[in-house]
Amino acid sequence: MLKATGRTMRLFYVLLVLIIVTTFVFIVPANRSSGSEYVLEPIKEMSEPIVDRIKGQASAGNRYEAYLSEHADAARPAMELMIEGESYAAVDGIDVATLESYEGASTPVVSTEESGAIHWDVDVPEDGLYHLSLRYFPAEGNTSPIERELLIDGSAPFEEASRLVFSRVWRNERPGLTQDARGNDLRPRQVESPQWQESVLRDAEGYYRDPFSFYLTKGQHRITLVSLREPMIIDYLKLYQQEAIPAYEQVASAYQERGYEPTNGLFIKLQGENAAFKSNPSLYPLNDRSSPGTEPYHVSKIRMNTIGGVNWKIPGQWISWEIDIPQDGLYEFGLRYKQNTVRGVNVVRELTIDGVVPFKESEAIPFPYDGVWQIGSPGENGSPYLYHLTKGKHRIKLELTMGELAEIIRMVRSSIQQLNALYLKIIMITSAAPDPLRDYELDKKIPELQAVFQEQSELLAKAADRMDEMVGGTSASTTILRTTSYQLDDLGSRTETLTSRLKSFKDNVTALGTWLLTVNEQPLEIDYLYFKSPDVAAPKASAGIVGKSVHEVMSFARSFSEDYSHISNGEQDEKSINVWIAAGRDQAQLLRSMIDNSFTPQTGIDVNLQLVSPAVVLPATLAGKGPDIALTQGDVINFAMRGALQDLTAFPDFEAVRSRFKESAFTGFNYRDGVYAVPETQSFPMLFYRKDILEELKLDVPMTWDDMYRIIPELQKHNMDLALPQNIVFESMLYQNGGQYYQQDGIATDLDSDIGIETFRKWTELYTNYKLPIEFDFINRFRTGEMPIGIADYTTFNFLTIFAPEIRGQWGFVAVPGTRAKDGTVHHETMSTATGTVMFDNAKNKEAGWAFIKWWTDTEAQVTFGREMEAILGESARYAAANQEALKRLPWSAKEMKQLTDELEWVVGRPAVPGGYSLDRHLYNAFYEVYTEGSEPRETLENYVRTINQEITIKRQEFDLPTK
Repeated sequence: MLKATGRTMRLFYVLLVLIIVTTFVFIVPANRSSGSEYVLEPIKEMSEPIVDRIKGQASAGNRYEAYLSEHADAARPAMELMIEGESYAAVDGIDVATLESYEGASTPVVSTEESGAIHWDVDVPEDGLYHLSLRYFPAEGNTSPIERELLIDGSAPFEEASRLVFSRVWRNERPGLTQDARGNDLRPRQVESPQWQESVLRDAEGYYRDPFSFYLTKGQHRITLVSLREPMIIDYLKLYQQEAIPAYEQVASAYQERGYEPTNGLFIKLQGENAAFKSNPSLYPLNDRSSPGTEPYHVSKIRMNTIGGVNWKIPGQWISWEIDIPQDGLYEFGLRYKQNTVRGVNVVRELTIDGVVPFKESEAIPFPYDGVWQIGSPGENGSPYLYHLTKGKHRIKLELTMGELAEIIRMVRSSIQQLNALYLKIIMITSAAPDPLRDYELDKKIPELQAVFQEQSELLAKAADRMDEMVGGTSASTTILRTTSYQLDDLGSRTETLTSRLKSFKDNVTALGTWLLTVNEQPLEIDYLYFKSPDVAAPKASAGIVGKSVHEVMSFARSFSEDYSHISNGEQDEKSINVWIAAGRDQAQLLRSMIDNSFTPQTGIDVNLQLVSPAVVLPATLAGKGPDIALTQGDVINFAMRGALQDLTAFPDFEAVRSRFKESAFTGFNYRDGVYAVPETQSFPMLFYRKDILEELKLDVPMTWDDMYRIIPELQKHNMDLALPQNIVFESMLYQNGGQYYQQDGIATDLDSDIGIETFRKWTELYTNYKLPIEFDFINRFRTGEMPIGIADYTTFNFLTIFAPEIRGQWGFVAVPGTRAKDGTVHHETMSTATGTVMFDNAKNKEAGWAFIKWWTDTEAQVTFGREMEAILGESARYAAANQEALKRLPWSAKEMKQLTDELEWVVGRPAVPGGYSLDRHLYNAFYEVYTEGSEPRETLENYVRTINQEITIKRQEFDLPTK
């Protein structure tokens, strides 16, 4: 840190300001958003849908567009039919309860669980297409959005009805923001604020602009809701016709007829971070220090002054604000926003006021890309729209929709699916690495080959043209669409070149999937919203060149004195403890908040929390400058062997803490007769499979290794592979057959036992005789279908959910393949990995440290941490809690949780022993010797076992452990 007198520092600041201001005058370009208001004009309607322009387009199968096209000429009866929740006709696999006047409901309601089905019988008076809405209350669950499947007369009318999503309601825990000891705003905790909502059934992915229409014939029908995730309380269902929303031109005429006049001299501002409610806990206030124009502003301190950003990117997410209007009249609506993430695309929001869309254009307000903050107001032809508001409180809601982009995304997704299906047909004939000199006669074996290439080429070209039209010029986001379109057109005219270009074809289809994922995300960050009279000038988006220059200079200067890595509350005494966390800043800040809100008030113990790199812990401990407690530690035994850690069994209530976890979670933390860590996370492998491909090949999901051996040639016959990681396969086979890694408390390896040698032989044969791949990119090859079956850590589920939206619903996971015992029992043993919290032996206040460990690994703290992390970072950050009860309360569906808990019963932990590092090293040496040189498995393994045992003996002698 630089030290200087106050006068010297002031002089330094002034000189820097002068230099940068002078520089900015010459280099800063003019920007449209640095001046007056920018009118957000709606995207013009397409003259005709893209799909109608393309003749011969392949069928969308059971998609909604095919369903709607089939019933395009059906009537839309103007009627409304209420179906009371408590009037259900039957239930399956679910306990329901009728509740009287629940949470203000005027009639009885019915409570449904997170699994099972509930049915209603309804008598429809007339054939036609109907909208269907549901009034519901989100019952207490695992905090994730509610999911249901809709069946009509026993089947889903179309594929998208198989997953309907109903949001929960969240808010900041406290009305204001709190600060830490350094004056930085703390992120407010998000809490659920359940309330009755009425939601019309629509596409969960946002690929359709309008609500679903369901075709019902005259007479009795059975409507069923199948629970997929989370409980729900239902008031009623309603069959009706949603009224058409008038265009602004009609609404403006109505203003004149009713005598509505614009207000004068009024400007009502609402800070974005002060949202009343939101659909997801991830929509918490954010910190922006990129511009001095952001409110509130501080040059160096963290201020939670915006909302949305990259967290507000999924269709269906919404934020609402409450605003107090001082007088009746017409107002212009505007906001200060930043859309600097999706280049070449307008992100879209739907505006509702008091639950009503004011006019058609408010359904899809576009926000164009720019690298800086902008002031925008919805309008047309350079004039902002006027909104009529009465005096009093109103609720303003912005919801993420795809707007005109929805149809483009839908069609590109359809194209990806058809191209992926075609790619699978091709590799079933040629393999993924075909011989470029061989004629596979693909035209004869795949008659539709040329037609699909040409149709999809035309489709992608039309989609790119429409995207350019939407943004009013050439869009950078259409590059991959045009590139793939050109390639497909060329392949369609020269199919004989396909074998030599198959990899580039696959790469382009994969790039289309990445494009779909990117464009499907529509982030928008909001600083503030406002309603103003037309005669009041719009605010400036930027603080100007001078303000920006001063901001940059002061930010640079303050960077020498601000310490953003320090997460302490600033209070320390003889009862305080030092805790180190080796994680990200988000995790550290969340833990700091939990400590301040829960641990310290309960115990009176202050915690000095520090965010460190994992590599720092060992050298700091050796230097005598380590912490009292360290979190997320994996390499526990190396510390324990050297006497650096406290044996936690010394505390009288250790067994009570131990009961929170599976014994397998402690296996790697045991040394001699002590236990040196309490588990935090525990993960284990599962078998992932593609439902659609297995169904097409008429194969069952393998439950045993015998099943797997039968499936391998079937998949390979179609040029597909299995993803079987070597380490997981070996250890699973070993322990399922009653084997083990070590004997006599780690005194030697047990790999040379009969079971060990036989397992080693079977293991190597999978890769030598069956030619399974050793190295592979499982997630991408799973997406394309090249690897329809694979074993991976169960947290892979999170990545597939987020990064493979085009195969949502087409895959699942089950326990790893098992081994059938003589008594018929199938053993599914597999190994887990765990991290834990440790206490160092030189901790000054061990009782306080133990109190912290007990609190941190308890169910409530682990559930809070897991849910909050998922709220902050999204579904891909789902926490792999080792605490059994905490795992059950994280946002898994009932079906997913059953799969996990069933496998968890079989999970074993891997012992950590002195010299254990040599086992992995030489086991793989033995494997590669057999794999590459064709050595005899038994002899090879026995040779390496001697080397492993020698290393274990040396390490045991080093730590005075018995060697016989």
